[in-house]
Amino acid sequence: MTMIARWNGHTIARSDDTVVVEGNHYFPRDAVDAEVLEPSSTTTICPWKGTAHYHSLSVGEATNIDAAWYYPEPKEAAAQIRDRIAFWKGVEVLEE
Repeated sequence: MTMIARWNGHTIARSDDTVVVEGNHYFPRDAVDAEVLEPSSTTTICPWKGTAHYHSLSVGEATNIDAAWYYPEPKEAAAQIRDRIAFWKGVEVLEE
């Protein structure tokens, strides 16, 4: 099953190799359009996954602050999402 992530009329990720954790599809980093990712200094801590880092999305003239997150060094229980990217804040993730 191929999943896509769309925001602001742009497909920002496409993969048939997502990992679902807590209802979120985590895309392999190489399946995400790197041109739409902007660095963010935001981090959050999950007790069982570890420290999440964020990217903002920039498509056309629009920016979606901290709409993508990833775990570069997840805890052992979440090793399957290492450096995969998930989305929220209005990003549609759906089956293609």
